[in-house]
Amino acid sequence: MIKAISSSIKYIGVDDIDLDLFESQYIVPEGMSYNSYVILDDKVAILDTVDRRKGDDWLRNLDDALGGRLPDYLIVHHMEPDHSALILAVMQKYPGLLLVTSAKASAMLGQFFDAVPFEGRIRIVKEGEELPLGTHSLRFLMAPMVHWPEVMVSFEQKERVLFSADAFGKFGALSKCGYFGEEDGDWACEARRYYFNICGKYGLPVQILLKKVLPLAPEVIAPLHGPVLREELGSYLGLYQTWSSYGVESEGVFIAYASIHGGTAEVAEKLAEILKAKGCPKVALSDLTRDDMAEAVEDAFRYGRMVVAAASYDAGLFTPAWNFLHVLQMKAYQQRKVALVENGSWAPSAGKVMKEMFGAMKDITLVEPLVTIRSRMKESDIPSLEALAEAILQ
Repeated sequence: MIKAISSSIKYIGVDDIDLDLFESQYIVPEGMSYNSYVILDDKVAILDTVDRRKGDDWLRNLDDALGGRLPDYLIVHHMEPDHSALILAVMQKYPGLLLVTSAKASAMLGQFFDAVPFEGRIRIVKEGEELPLGTHSLRFLMAPMVHWPEVMVSFEQKERVLFSADAFGKFGALSKCGYFGEEDGDWACEARRYYFNICGKYGLPVQILLKKVLPLAPEVIAPLHGPVLREELGSYLGLYQTWSSYGVESEGVFIAYASIHGGTAEVAEKLAEILKAKGCPKVALSDLTRDDMAEAVEDAFRYGRMVVAAASYDAGLFTPAWNFLHVLQMKAYQQRKVALVENGSWAPSAGKVMKEMFGAMKDITLVEPLVTIRSRMKESDIPSLEALAEAILQ
């Protein structure tokens, strides 16, 4: 469906409501959008293509938006296949079209498209370079590792539209949340889960990009996933400042637990009760054996304090808890206060493994005491949980 951002800038992206796993790992119950845009001026620019799954729908949108005009440029902000799959199809359909992209993206083209004669049809742009289209003009900003090394964003200077690549994206089809966020009651919820799981490791590159973007004072942010943002941009930019600097967004404690036979789950629930009684403003719980891992990662970054309660397993750590901590390591989890609870029936080992894994992360403060439960929580364990709650809340 074509949507007008302005009289000259059109949204021509597509929804994929049948997709169950984005990037083959992230649950997307509301589907996914693949965003693409067209600028119609003296020159015509297409901004990115879409995933091959929705290629036919996108090509129809493109034809409708062009209204018989021939495009002059295809801007490639990001080479990930959900945005670049139709590059070859567009170049074949429009022989006079010029591909505009970064040097690193140009080097990647041959990896995705074998034996394609791109010679003479690529314009490589550098930091700050401009592409005039008529009354509109695109200024290019390199954004390496947000979240691939070849990424760039562009700023349309007349209407102050930031085409932000994967930055400011979110999970969900736009037919569900609104093309301009008008039906989206909480943009941050799925945008946060998207950010920390897709871009979370790359906080410093995001910070560098924000320093380039903020002085431009964009009035519209047009990402490659999720709604086009047109109002209250300060709130979105502020969240990205917090997320990319690994700051604390919400006060509270996140409890992530992995329980084999229910004993550790009872401990986690009791600790949550104790924390609430001591005035903790928010306690969020996640069952690592059943809940969405990406949601657990999101909450680990959202709150400044976390408790991990896990069973011992094979003289190590119960697998769902190990997987969770491994993902946190991958996503550069840092600047947090963490408390640990282990459970073991004969030789508790979970605590040792968790300490080692958190020890490999940056600026993690491990709170004492490590609480050890033997099989099932007993009345005699309550004072230790009380002490742990006091320590994590200090």
